[in-house]
Amino acid sequence: MGSASPVTRPAGDRVPGRLAAFTTRAVRELLFCLVEVPLGLCILLIPAGLGILSLGLTVLVHGSHPPQPAHAQPGGVVTAFGVAVIVVLLALLFLAPRIARRLGAVHRGLAARLLGEHIAGPPPIRRDGGAGRWLTATLRDGPGWRAAAYLLVKLPVTVGEACAAIFAVFGLANLTYPFWWHLFRNHPPNVRLSPVVAVTPFGSLQIATFPGTFGAFAAGAAMVLAAPWLARGVSSADRWLMRGLLGPGRLAQRVADLEHTRALAVDDSAAMLRSLERNLHDGAQISLATLAMNLGMAKEKLGSDGEVLDAPAVRELVDAAHRGAKDALSELRSLARGIHPPSLDNGLPDALATLAAGSVIPVELDVDVPVRPRPAVETIAYFCAAELLANAAKHSSASKIKIRAAEREDALSLCVSDDGTGGADPARGSGLSGLAQRVAVVDGRLDITSPPGGPTQVTLELPLRA
Repeated sequence: MGSASPVTRPAGDRVPGRLAAFTTRAVRELLFCLVEVPLGLCILLIPAGLGILSLGLTVLVHGSHPPQPAHAQPGGVVTAFGVAVIVVLLALLFLAPRIARRLGAVHRGLAARLLGEHIAGPPPIRRDGGAGRWLTATLRDGPGWRAAAYLLVKLPVTVGEACAAIFAVFGLANLTYPFWWHLFRNHPPNVRLSPVVAVTPFGSLQIATFPGTFGAFAAGAAMVLAAPWLARGVSSADRWLMRGLLGPGRLAQRVADLEHTRALAVDDSAAMLRSLERNLHDGAQISLATLAMNLGMAKEKLGSDGEVLDAPAVRELVDAAHRGAKDALSELRSLARGIHPPSLDNGLPDALATLAAGSVIPVELDVDVPVRPRPAVETIAYFCAAELLANAAKHSSASKIKIRAAEREDALSLCVSDDGTGGADPARGSGLSGLAQRVAVVDGRLDITSPPGGPTQVTLELPLRA
């Protein structure tokens, strides 16, 4: 199961067909490729830096020794150069994870700002201890070495990003040829100028006449049309590499997810206890206190012995006490249903059928769950369905609701959709953020699709064996 945070699919990402290349997302992906090219190629500076450092160390080491005979100098230079290379490689070995971590943070920041891909960073390296512990921690820094592997594996992706950037930049430049040609090529007929070069994917075009500019225009149009799709492909590949190599690692991420899930479960239990205490205090407790007070006043009017002087007042007090007892009993039953609905005793299909029967909007129900889930999963699915039905009745203006529950690959899939006005957003409340917390308790997934104008579809994926 994936992360339990709600995945919202806004309408802006649902542009169909060829128009998908001309969205804000496409512009951001092109900018990402343009910025990533120098960052991805900076690793090529390392061999050049190694050569310069090795040469400098060679000159420093060899120059600090007394002059040797002419026939012995070449061997000494080679030895000094080899020692310098070894020293530089050892230094790089200890510095590579640290440098790669910093560069990886830059790549993650660009992905978050331009692509909306938020990748959690790895835990920091412990800084306590002396130089020996520092070196040991660096050599055993798994996230740092994964970041270094990302910088190496990224080189082919960087080539693709460079192609996307070249297509966009030179394609736009080629589109301008017919517009500025007469401004800068208005020379006398007897003057012959050199052709103008236009860069295309199939080589350069030598343009010497105005009709030739339309060839550059056509090439530029093709490049501009192809650039967003190329940028989308290489940026998706880059994001895949970042998720696998620049994140905290599967084990560390799993531990973080479990810690987050535990915190949500604790918070959810505390919130439920507070709600239960508040409902008991404000509801049933007041009703029982009123019942006790009415019975006490009736007892005073009855007296200890003898004839009852004010029988009508006593009857009125007893009637009020009786109504209070029934109200308290009703509130206690309602609280019990909020903790565990009795309809769940017969399984999730019957519980969902009870919800559908009580909905103010007609509900079409389809349940196919041959293996009964664990009680916790059934309870979460029931309360999520109840909350979604209540949201639809309050906000959607829908005329029909569909509930689908099925078993898929050892998981319970619950889908609630309506034909309402849409626009459901967890950030604006409406109970959806609370659903995400409920789902997170069992490491489930919540997927929301609700463009403005509708329809709205909320899908829950819950593990059957949570």
